[in-house]
Amino acid sequence: MQNTNKSNTRAVALDAICSVVLDKRSLSSFVYPDQDDALAKSLVFGTIRFYHQLNDIVTDLLNHSLEKEDLDIHCLMLLGAYQILYSKVAIHASIFETVDTLNFLDKTWAKGLVNAILRQIDRDKDSLLAQTHYSHPTWLVKKIKQNYPDDFEQIFTQNNTQAPMTIRVHPKSSVDDYQQSLANENVQSNKLEITPQALILDKPMSVYDLPDFESGSCYVQDASAQLAANLLDPKNNDVILDACSAPGGKATHLCELAPNATIVALDNSSERLERVKQNTQRFNIDNIEIIKGNAQQQDWWDGELFNKILLDAPCSATGVIRRHPDIKLLRKPKDITNLVKLQAKILANLWSMLKPDGVLLYATCSILKSENEDQITHFLESHPDAEEIKTNLDWGIDSFVGKQQLPSHEFDGFYYAKIRKIS
Repeated sequence: MQNTNKSNTRAVALDAICSVVLDKRSLSSFVYPDQDDALAKSLVFGTIRFYHQLNDIVTDLLNHSLEKEDLDIHCLMLLGAYQILYSKVAIHASIFETVDTLNFLDKTWAKGLVNAILRQIDRDKDSLLAQTHYSHPTWLVKKIKQNYPDDFEQIFTQNNTQAPMTIRVHPKSSVDDYQQSLANENVQSNKLEITPQALILDKPMSVYDLPDFESGSCYVQDASAQLAANLLDPKNNDVILDACSAPGGKATHLCELAPNATIVALDNSSERLERVKQNTQRFNIDNIEIIKGNAQQQDWWDGELFNKILLDAPCSATGVIRRHPDIKLLRKPKDITNLVKLQAKILANLWSMLKPDGVLLYATCSILKSENEDQITHFLESHPDAEEIKTNLDWGIDSFVGKQQLPSHEFDGFYYAKIRKIS
């Protein structure tokens, strides 16, 4: 997209939307010219969240599809449609500001078309919103319905809802005290029984506005992810591997629970490992060894067996779509097949690094059975020295193996399986 005026909110939002829809780039890689432009971000996330529905609506109203070089206009109509159907922006402002954005594209010739389409969507608003549309790609709708015939409605609804901001309070201060500190700043929060360090905030905020954030008071982490360290149950004399560790949320949590344990944080991305380093510095942690390496290989390993291994496996991230709606546009069926193979490879490799009687905790932020219970079932069948440790958590649903949480208000979609190496 050319000639966007960086001070124009909708031109910036359109830039971000085009980067996902047309350039197939991840939303997290888009740099907003003004990082505090909350309206631009909400318009982007909303449009991408409802992309499949908005695209069907706009495509139906167009007499013919636009030329390739004008697909940014198509994306602009999606942005306008989102505002009319789902945002709190006044209808006249939604239409006027969206049409006006064509000035920044040097495509004023399309004003009549965009105006007509958006006005028609406004007229049809009630009937359009009354239709059932899951706003997911067809292949994913089919897969989720197959995996969860009784729960797919809940999954689609949650995936199309904004996730809450959840923090993990450092044990150096009590959760009650920190909750009071937040209340003093007019931020309300709720505790969760299952995750003793968690607070769910009533509304998202900048991390730098969280009391004492810079000095390590808390870490932004969904409640489902906060269960990993507790499930692994680290002890002070343990040598623990946190594989696929970046950005280091689970590694720092392990340190909080066992400050004298030896923890190896492994990841294959230098850029992401830099974030692990920043987090260890913020928490003033010195017992995490940061290593760059691939979890499916052994060239980084010194040969010392681990007491415990946390494998937060690379996955489809279908349990966190509400946080990353671009997953619905960027993920393809073949990606799942490749991820399942990679997970199996990593599992087999790390298993050889675990001490007898050691424990491996397998985790994904996926809800697809092929990556979760099917993966672990196959692993247990092919490794006679492996047995499942049942987790009696009042969380999620019991799978054939392990525990599966589906997306809900308090929890991201997540899977855990705990496996012991039989000596």
